[in-house]
Amino acid sequence: MKQLLSLLALIAALHAPHAAKQRPNIVLIMADDMGHADTGFTGSTDIRTPNLDRLAATGAVFEQGYVTHPFCGPSRAGIMSGRYQHRFGFETNPAYDPTNMQMGIAETERLVSTRLKTAGYTTGIIGKWHLGSAAPFHPNRRGFDFFYGFREGGHDYFRIDTIEAGEQHYLLPLERNNMPAVFEGYLTDTLTDEAVGFIERSKEQPFFLFLSYNAPHAPLQAPEEAIEKYAHIADPKRRVYAAMVDVMDQGIGRVVQTLEQQGVRENTLVFFLSDNGGPLAAPDKPHGGNGSSNGPWRGGKGDFYEGGLRVPMLANWPAAIQPGTSYPEPVISLDISRTIVELGGGETAAPEMEGVNLMPFLKQEKTGQPHKALFWRGYNHTLWSVLHNGKKYVKNKWDQPAELFDLNTDPAEQNNILNQSPESAATLKAMWDEWDEPNIPYQFWEFFQYNQKRKAFHKDAIPPEAKKARDAK
Repeated sequence: MKQLLSLLALIAALHAPHAAKQRPNIVLIMADDMGHADTGFTGSTDIRTPNLDRLAATGAVFEQGYVTHPFCGPSRAGIMSGRYQHRFGFETNPAYDPTNMQMGIAETERLVSTRLKTAGYTTGIIGKWHLGSAAPFHPNRRGFDFFYGFREGGHDYFRIDTIEAGEQHYLLPLERNNMPAVFEGYLTDTLTDEAVGFIERSKEQPFFLFLSYNAPHAPLQAPEEAIEKYAHIADPKRRVYAAMVDVMDQGIGRVVQTLEQQGVRENTLVFFLSDNGGPLAAPDKPHGGNGSSNGPWRGGKGDFYEGGLRVPMLANWPAAIQPGTSYPEPVISLDISRTIVELGGGETAAPEMEGVNLMPFLKQEKTGQPHKALFWRGYNHTLWSVLHNGKKYVKNKWDQPAELFDLNTDPAEQNNILNQSPESAATLKAMWDEWDEPNIPYQFWEFFQYNQKRKAFHKDAIPPEAKKARDAK
């Protein structure tokens, strides 16, 4: 019996490396605050993205690709957990506070990184985290073998200054596996360098790389030579924004080239998307926005209209995805999570991931819509959106009534048909209510509210005697 068991173990060991190599390497690339219309494959004519366009042409483009939230932190919590982030109360952007043990992605959530690491993948994240800055939320504690980047919501692209950190902490040192790190030159290039290094070190076994660029998120900064390439753009803000996108696209090209040089390109699945739509100027913020364009879609970052939720999204896997694939049905970032975990042989339960494996749909092994409906929620139950069979019911602002649109005939959401189709609105709202029932309230303040309360707390912490002495001076 012992000899039989030994023989079986030997056979398993001989087959294990081969089986592991059949699983794809996975590179998930996420842009930050990028407009839907700012890639060539989504219609841009003034910004050059040849590397993204090449990935799109030789892979699959999702014509209706959505994220789970119209701004950064919650959207990232959704794709990293593979679940609607409302299930665990991550509905606001966390402030940077390494002492706050509550303000981050719930420890009960098993992230994509953990699921793949458990399945035998080498895992790495490079760039922006924004899922909590205290120790329990650190990437190295949440399934990532390697982390180079920053835990805050953004970073200056050229410098570090530990004296002048700023309220949003965009000047803090970067980190390399929980140790302080510096960079020289332009941050986007540095993140690309680190991605290249990770691939070169990890090529011998399946790897998962989350390349989380902060470009083209504010502050609007780019190398002068990159900005000069876009002298034809009259708007100075969009000119810098275009340069930021351009440098990121060049970096993506270097990552793909590295995959080719290391001999792993054929069996590497690359996903690309933005974390939300591009931010736009508004009547109350005429100088806002980052110069991005969401094309025909209404609204932008922060909105539950298409412009806030619908993002450029593609998948490329030479071994499995037919070049020139265009997928028309609505999909959501949760599907990316489910797809890569299933393909990697990871566990999809405990808690159950909510996305759908997209590969059978891309291969036309499955037909129809992957989802009966897609759902969004903001600030508990006050804002919402639901999409079902092309009808979209949305409550976008506290002081505005809900609206109903038919995206089949009105994708730009210009014609509110609520009065003509109240029964459709009622049906969609009932679906949304059912989906919302297990959700919990958001678990921490939005970062600007939190910072206000933190200032007030410290001001109130001054002893009365000290206040009197200070006022007397």
